[in-house]
Amino acid sequence: MKLCIDDANVEQIRRILEYYPVDGVSTNPSILAKTGRPPYEVLREIRSLIGPEGELFVQVLSPKAEGMVKEAKKITAELGRTTLIKIPCVPEGFKAMKQLKKEGIRFIGTAVYTAMQGILAAKCGAEYVAPYVNRIDNMGYDGVQVARDIHDAITANGLDSGLLAASFKNSQQVLELVRYGVKAVTVSPDVFDGFVKNAAIDAAVRQFTEDFEGLAGEGKTMADC
Repeated sequence: MKLCIDDANVEQIRRILEYYPVDGVSTNPSILAKTGRPPYEVLREIRSLIGPEGELFVQVLSPKAEGMVKEAKKITAELGRTTLIKIPCVPEGFKAMKQLKKEGIRFIGTAVYTAMQGILAAKCGAEYVAPYVNRIDNMGYDGVQVARDIHDAITANGLDSGLLAASFKNSQQVLELVRYGVKAVTVSPDVFDGFVKNAAIDAAVRQFTEDFEGLAGEGKTMADC
């Protein structure tokens, strides 16, 4: 299972990378817009943080397939061939995916709200399919189940693709899909923090420290004994 950061805030990305095992960074136009900075400036900085082998996800904006392909070539020229191009799962997007597959450019299917969108993207050769779990929930459907349905269909048909599940509101949603065996998840920094934010954990660590200091002295650790 790969674990990616769903953000373009360089300081937040640097912080998460310092503490957690991370495989890549996922961005989209809205996330980039929040930085208020030139997009390629931000993306190059992110690339420098995750290294040439880290997976970086960047989305196209053109409404037509030809424009999407042109953007994909520009993005990979600027950020390296390990960069994955996010293509919306709409008719023009599927057309672009088929062309990118022929040209050997890595891509994923994004803006996925239905299982059939994901299946079509996988058939087009998408390396990942990105269902929006929480956004699907907000529409009154079960986002986790839609993601499971796509995963099951890909697996059952032997397609060379997998899920990059996105749009989570809490760690429980992430856990349900990780436990199910999805290929990757991308989560925001606040959800990362929620993985280990627990009063019981903090209390246990404090108790261990207090007990040991009672034995060895205030501020003492095993390095001092």
